[in-house]
Amino acid sequence: MMDIVRVEKEKKRFLDLLLLADEQEDMIDLYLERGEMFAGLEGARAVCVCVVTDEGDGVLEIKNLAVAPDRQGRGYGRAMIGFVVRTYGGRFAVLRVGTGESPLTLPFYEKCGFRTTGRIKDFFTDHYDHPIVEGGVQLRDMVILERSMA
Repeated sequence: MMDIVRVEKEKKRFLDLLLLADEQEDMIDLYLERGEMFAGLEGARAVCVCVVTDEGDGVLEIKNLAVAPDRQGRGYGRAMIGFVVRTYGGRFAVLRVGTGESPLTLPFYEKCGFRTTGRIKDFFTDHYDHPIVEGGVQLRDMVILERSMA
């Protein structure tokens, strides 16, 4: 079972998990302090993290969602999304996430009720200093997905 807590200080102590979802630290630095962060704990061990930001116009964006490799596939990511929807549903209309065209992440978000609404061409090749490969696919464009917060 996972308990979810708000992280207000020393967010970088979770850098090992954050880097699972966004593998370049200077990109994490762009949103970490302005975002609200949550950690999913099993006892004292963090097994899941999530950072969300207010993007205006009723949009809350997941900037980082990561689950420890040995805990993936157990529903922790889905539980964190459910927590975010329950926590912010009264204040935001849309939950957005941007991710690569990975066969590992796109199906996960679709199962969580997200639908593709756009893309940012060459985001990963333009903003990262090295090729990012997930599930055997080099990420190029960022796929934007959204779901209702209702």
